[in-house]
Amino acid sequence: MELIREIIVPTGNSYTLNLPDEMIGKQVEVIAFEIGNPTQSAGIEIEAREQKIEKIREIFKDSLVDLSNFKFDRDEANNYDE
Repeated sequence: MELIREIIVPTGNSYTLNLPDEMIGKQVEVIAFEIGNPTQSAGIEIEAREQKIEKIREIFKDSLVDLSNFKFDRDEANNYDE
């Protein structure tokens, strides 16, 4: 099932939507509704996400481990003889 989603700011009463060939002859649904100010909503969502990430970092700051010099040895990890 193919999905087409477009967020537009119409400049008139009509809009032309080009459908892929796979949809020709099939029943499709077209929905149009106002989503408010997408720029403002996106800014609020990004700010809320950044605040959540900062809270998570604060919670786990004492549990962080530096693995930058860690070397994984596949043979050692799969050595079942020992």
